Amino acid sequence: MALSVSDLPAIYTLLANSLSSDLNVRKPAEDALAEYESRPGFCSSLMEVITAKDLALQTDVRLMASVYFKNSISRYWRNRRDSSGISSEEKVHLRQKLLSHLREENYQISLTLAVVISKIARIDYPREWSDLISVLAQQLQSADVLTSHRIFLILFRTLKELSTKRLTSDQRTYSEIASQFFEYSWHLWQTDVQNILHAFSALAQNASELHYDDVYLTCERWFLCSKIIRELIVSGFPSDAKSMQEVQPVKKVCPVMLNAVQSFLPHYSCFQEKHPKFWDFLKKACTKSLKILIVIQHRHPYSFGDQSVLWPVVDFCLNKITNPEPDVLSFEDFLIQCMSLMKAVLECKEYRPSLTGRVTDDNRVTFQVMKKNVCSAVASVLAALLPNERVVLLCNILIRRYFVLTTSDVEEWYQNPESFHHEQDAVLWSEKLRPCAEALYIVLFENHSQLLGPVVVSILQEAMNGCPSSVSEISPQLLLKDAAYGAAACVYYELSNYLSFKDWFNGALSIELTNDHPNMRIIHRKVALILGQWVSEIKDDTRRPVYCALIKLLQEEDLCVRLAAARSLYYHIEDANFSEQDFSDLLPICWNSCFKLVEEVQEFDSKVQVLNTISVLIARSTGVIPYANKLVQFFQKAWEESSGESLLQIQLLAALKNFVAALGYQSPICYNMLLPILQSVINVNSPDELLEDSMQLWEATLSHATSMSPQLLGYFPCLVAILEKSFDHLKVAASIIEGYIVLGGLEFLNMHASTLAKVLDLVIGNVNDRGLLSILPLVDVLVQCFPTEVPQLISTVIQKLIVICLSGDDHDPSKTAVKTTSAAILARILVMNTNYLAQLTSEPSFFTHLQQAGFSNEENILLCLVDVWLDKVDNVISTQRKTFGLALSIILTMRLPQVLDKLDQILSVCTSVILGGNEDLAEDESSSIHMQPSELHMPGKEYRRKQIKFSDPINQISLENSLRDNLQTCASLHGDLFNTAMSKMHPAAFAQLKQALNMS
Repeated sequence: MALSVSDLPAIYTLLANSLSSDLNVRKPAEDALAEYESRPGFCSSLMEVITAKDLALQTDVRLMASVYFKNSISRYWRNRRDSSGISSEEKVHLRQKLLSHLREENYQISLTLAVVISKIARIDYPREWSDLISVLAQQLQSADVLTSHRIFLILFRTLKELSTKRLTSDQRTYSEIASQFFEYSWHLWQTDVQNILHAFSALAQNASELHYDDVYLTCERWFLCSKIIRELIVSGFPSDAKSMQEVQPVKKVCPVMLNAVQSFLPHYSCFQEKHPKFWDFLKKACTKSLKILIVIQHRHPYSFGDQSVLWPVVDFCLNKITNPEPDVLSFEDFLIQCMSLMKAVLECKEYRPSLTGRVTDDNRVTFQVMKKNVCSAVASVLAALLPNERVVLLCNILIRRYFVLTTSDVEEWYQNPESFHHEQDAVLWSEKLRPCAEALYIVLFENHSQLLGPVVVSILQEAMNGCPSSVSEISPQLLLKDAAYGAAACVYYELSNYLSFKDWFNGALSIELTNDHPNMRIIHRKVALILGQWVSEIKDDTRRPVYCALIKLLQEEDLCVRLAAARSLYYHIEDANFSEQDFSDLLPICWNSCFKLVEEVQEFDSKVQVLNTISVLIARSTGVIPYANKLVQFFQKAWEESSGESLLQIQLLAALKNFVAALGYQSPICYNMLLPILQSVINVNSPDELLEDSMQLWEATLSHATSMSPQLLGYFPCLVAILEKSFDHLKVAASIIEGYIVLGGLEFLNMHASTLAKVLDLVIGNVNDRGLLSILPLVDVLVQCFPTEVPQLISTVIQKLIVICLSGDDHDPSKTAVKTTSAAILARILVMNTNYLAQLTSEPSFFTHLQQAGFSNEENILLCLVDVWLDKVDNVISTQRKTFGLALSIILTMRLPQVLDKLDQILSVCTSVILGGNEDLAEDESSSIHMQPSELHMPGKEYRRKQIKFSDPINQISLENSLRDNLQTCASLHGDLFNTAMSKMHPAAFAQLKQALNMS
């Protein structure tokens, strides 16, 4: 039943009650509103509450109504199958009502309504709401400051929403809006700038006649207008990097926007104390304007590269970076944007010459020529803007001013070294001044490495000479040395051409570590970072001293230094040239230091970082067993403390997998710690994000087990629940199943026969070919190990395999592989349990299954399989070829006259297997028992897998004898018909048969 005007008092009461702090009042109101939500007229009722003049002062209720209104529009504006949604008539009413209520005084409500309009516009504009933009533009002509601000708020939200639509027709519509609306927005933007600057001048003179609220609203409107212009330029025109069409608004807007920033900046310092509200606006306006320039440059690099734009913008940014006014120097967010813009220009790939060759297509040639011309023009502008002297100056300024730690940095470090490490290490380069300066410096160095290489080495030498390693006072010289070390660490790859790491390490870095004064933590941290960054340049004769230096740093008092050392140690251990021989005697100290560090750190990121170092150390070191007990205690404690921290537990599971692999066949010594952890994470209620690492740990545990423990044996049913949820980790699951088969043997089969059958039935027929190829070899191993028990157990799976063999596209390689593997399994069943397959293929239920798969009852299934074996015999390995031959020889004993029709082909295949397969088979058998000496004493999964392969009954059966005996049976069954069929054999084929059977 639709809601009407008479329901408004009830809805108002419910909205008011939903704001109550009393749960007994609030909960029933929320439930009632949730029931009303899907009823026709609910949105209209909410709109009446929002716009009611007599409720203007009831802001909290109106705001709550706007929130419910927004949520309802999101859920029901589109027609849905499970509800009637909002009727067309109500939609028309709501659209009209929204456009008639533009002058909303409460900002939060106006913002919510702007979001509502944008969401409706995404669905209805332009088809159902074609006049939206035109009505808003018309209202602007006569609007006061407040109304115009609200309209611009709506326009910005709507344009931003529409810009995310990607259909060609939607983008065309957006381009039309941009062409129609840009000029008006730009004119208003310019007018507002003049008005704001005039008002700011009056404010600076303490004028009393100003209406502060109107001025601030104008500022906010200008700010919205700036964002609208950004949306129109960025989304309303195709990127000129693809279209090679100049975007005129870029040349029109960017220089003027830059001038506005230049006009705003002089007011920055004087407003800070007197007019904090406008000071906040100035900060926001200056940084946002530069952000807009950065976005425009990224979208339209060639139009931005015009001299009228690029020159003033880059020159302005360079001047502010290298020679800022005192008040600008404290304006860090603004300097970050100047550096970001410089970085964007310097690394812009569109400004670099194309390395592609000339193509023959005329249109493409024209396009490439145009790009080349533009690149050449931009390169000329940048070369004029950045002569060598200015590049060197910028490099010096970045290192000497922006890389240097400030007093507040040092105090923050001393207060919380752990937090300081992560803030410096993990912060986004665009959020803090020093990381941003480092990012700009790296790009600058990459572009001018030959020029700046000697410059950086000179700064480094100057800093080291000015502050010897014996100096411990935190002086400008020490902080400059820290900055110079940081600069050298950032560009290690290019700087290695100008600086010998060996000489630097022996002559300075190693000596720095001999000074243990607490203030030297600043230099020691940077030395630790350098040793990690320069890992690729550290050669054999320096590797050992570097390892010793990192271990020394790992034992220092300061957590920031130790964390930096732990990360650099990770890089060295992970490096392909890691020398375990040089590191082996350092292992005891390293383990103890890592264990101690992980206990002392408090932050999550710190624990993950140290854990990564421990994990890679376990993986790369062969000397883990002496420290196994300590590692067991560490993992036990770390896991207990990681409760609820999934990301940390993921790292722990990865480290545990490495630990199990490092212990090898001695891994059972950690089972008291390992198995309870494993049981907790393979549980169906365990967080999904742990599943992948849990499965890999489970697989590693089985792969390195010497026998099947009762606990491990009991975990197998968990695999069913995991695979019922997803087949994403099927390959690992297949390896786990194989581990249970080869390690658990008959005990496993007796305990989990039905579960195993359920797993195989769940997978086969429900996964793609790649998944089947990972699981089918397990069925083959099962049949090989338990030929009597398994076929009956997995009868539904065998029926599926028969269907696979009798269908499929032989032109698809993956399907051919699946068909061939399935055929080999069925051949093995026929050889090892002949009666079962014959019985299965004669059961009525099986024929029903085949009929459902589209096969006729008239066809003999075994004869159909014969055709598959004959067809696929050349696609398989030697053992499977012999299996096919044995299966085909058994077929000769069937009492079917059709067998004689295939006699020639069957004998040909069997003959070729006997004569040509012996050498391959011998080689295959030889490889199957090739084991390392250690494997012979540790009968784990790999040993037993090879043992099963070697003891395959197929290897023990003589195809020659089987064929000879079955030929005699065939002759006795078919008499003269057999002789007639034999007489039709080609003499050469018959001669080969006699040779294979040693017949005289």
